[in-house]
Amino acid sequence: MSGSSKLRLRFTILTFLVAIALLAWGAFVTSINAGLAVPDWPTSFNSYDPFNPWPQWWNITPVFAEHGHRLLGALVGLFTVGLAFLTWRSDDRKWMVRLAFGAVALVIIQGVLGGLRVIWVSLDLAVVHTLVAELFFALLASMAIFVSDVWKNAENEHVEFSQARGLGSLLWLAPATVFVQIALGALLRHPGAGIDILLASLHFGWAFMATIMVVVLWTRVRDVFAKSNVVTRAAHAMLMILLVQVMLGLFAYFVLLDESGAIQPSNVQVIANTAHMVVGALLFASTVTVGVLCGRIRAATSLSQ
Repeated sequence: MSGSSKLRLRFTILTFLVAIALLAWGAFVTSINAGLAVPDWPTSFNSYDPFNPWPQWWNITPVFAEHGHRLLGALVGLFTVGLAFLTWRSDDRKWMVRLAFGAVALVIIQGVLGGLRVIWVSLDLAVVHTLVAELFFALLASMAIFVSDVWKNAENEHVEFSQARGLGSLLWLAPATVFVQIALGALLRHPGAGIDILLASLHFGWAFMATIMVVVLWTRVRDVFAKSNVVTRAAHAMLMILLVQVMLGLFAYFVLLDESGAIQPSNVQVIANTAHMVVGALLFASTVTVGVLCGRIRAATSLSQ
């Protein structure tokens, strides 16, 4: 790997890590119902000063949560612009350059959605804001794969084409199923929904479908790509994330039931909900990255036949 590629890989991973922090912070904002603690946008309390829009704003927990989320979002945006610039300067793959600038467009859309959610006081936009964040997060994970030696070396790995061909629909169905589950969770989590029986039933019911799809994907990848250490390790990591997510989901639900009727959520509930949301994003990103790696090897295999 060249020096520029190493730099870009490290910068992509750094952007990914900062995005994890942003996701966690956003989940924290939702968990304490602080999404409207700063009532205006693009200003904060009618101030364009991003660091001191209100005297000692950092001492007011809801304001600290919401305004801090905006600041961290701006940082992720700056990192994404820097990543696009590095890609444009050092990557000769046109599709990769388009993808990098697509990430910039996506992070801008995400910021605008967050702002409109505030000024329109829209729970619907809050859900859309969450889902776009998930797509952006998975895109960053994929971009890290695309610039790594793993992606380059995958073209040299081959499998039995008849087996790999049967994986085609599963590689996108598993991530799509997880994404639907995340959407149902977002509808259930945001203020105004509470423990809605219909939404809770849909969320729990679809959790079984998402779990089955991820397990089937893991089983098929383990069988078809048994000789590829990189793909099998990624699939095993995906399965471990799934197990953690299921346990967190059950824990968060029982905590929510135990505290139903409480005016303010406890610290345990906030931590459980935040962790459940972040691990859900990691699960979605892991299914996407497993899919793109398998797709890369499938494509190389088909060309060699």
